[in-house]
Amino acid sequence: MIGWLQGQLNHPWQQDKRYGLLLVCQGVGYEVQVSQRQWQQLPQEGSALGLHTHLAIRDDAWILYGFGERHERDLFRELVAVSGVGPQMGLGLLGVMDPRELVQAIVQTDLRRLCQAPGVGKRTAERLAVELRTKLQQRFLGQLENHGDPDSLADGPLLPAEGRDEVQLTLAALGYEALEIHRALRAVAAVGMGESAGAEDWIRECLRWLSRPMD
Repeated sequence: MIGWLQGQLNHPWQQDKRYGLLLVCQGVGYEVQVSQRQWQQLPQEGSALGLHTHLAIRDDAWILYGFGERHERDLFRELVAVSGVGPQMGLGLLGVMDPRELVQAIVQTDLRRLCQAPGVGKRTAERLAVELRTKLQQRFLGQLENHGDPDSLADGPLLPAEGRDEVQLTLAALGYEALEIHRALRAVAAVGMGESAGAEDWIRECLRWLSRPMD
């Protein structure tokens, strides 16, 4: 399984509603498809680029899909595991919403928002909400039972319970384990977010901490 590629960006392309690029790694060029949002954020051609990848194997082709962040790739894998949701639809969903917005739309059963993605109708949106919401909530609640309340080890003030639940649920849905979430909340609380900081601010700072380079 190819999970990560790092090389030089070459020949970004668009064909109808598909977006992709050629990533040259040590003399070998890998054709990688990406979401519209990822494609629009690409650096200049010739720049260094690293992508987390998902390899889909079909009878007639092996296709690589690329993502700038690990949690985005993990969310893509959750999407395509739903019946009726293929890789192009998964990329379409990630093309019109960032991972945080998409997770919120699924958890909150925001059908109107989900239907903004190409090819996603009401029935598919309902299936996404029902199947993924239940799965993610079950996993999230189970992790909390195992690791306890992050408030107990926080070094600074946290959000009220409602906002904190949103942060924890969003991060869990993006593939982070309860212990990782606990540590991120503690680290962000230690820095101090200020009383005006909302759930979105906490999610952004937690993701920044979770994505930091490891020593």
